[in-house]
Amino acid sequence: MIQFKPRTWFFLGFIACFSMLAVGAYFQFIDELEPCPLCISQRIAILITGITFLIAALHNPAQKGIHIYAILGALFALAGAAVSARHVWLQNLPPEEVPECSPGLSYIFDNFPLTDTLKLMVNGTGECADVLWTFLGLSIPAWTFIAFIGLACVSLYQLINKA
Repeated sequence: MIQFKPRTWFFLGFIACFSMLAVGAYFQFIDELEPCPLCISQRIAILITGITFLIAALHNPAQKGIHIYAILGALFALAGAAVSARHVWLQNLPPEEVPECSPGLSYIFDNFPLTDTLKLMVNGTGECADVLWTFLGLSIPAWTFIAFIGLACVSLYQLINKA
């Protein structure tokens, strides 16, 4: 693996997260692909992971701090990977097993208790099963899952990085 200081790796992780959010915004606002509740949850996980990486890069901590940021970054990335895995699973269910679609997310935020809204955002709904875009046979959630695993690996690498 290329030898960079942890600060550089954390900054590269932040750039990767920023890029993922930019691609999501492109799909939403240019290609007009409306994000489902699980997409929003994944974006939140990307944002939290990216902020963790940015703070680590700006802080430039000593070894103990690097370990804390590395573990936090990996945990947030793995949480995002879990949401992405759930999304991929929903997309691969037989049509008769797909959960019912819900009202729009803005309606849910306005009319449902926060606990119900959070449950929908983590568990997904029928619209989460729709595959609206693929590249090399993989859907957006599948690519996001791969990216989250990569981010977790970059983060955990800082535990052994001697640069």
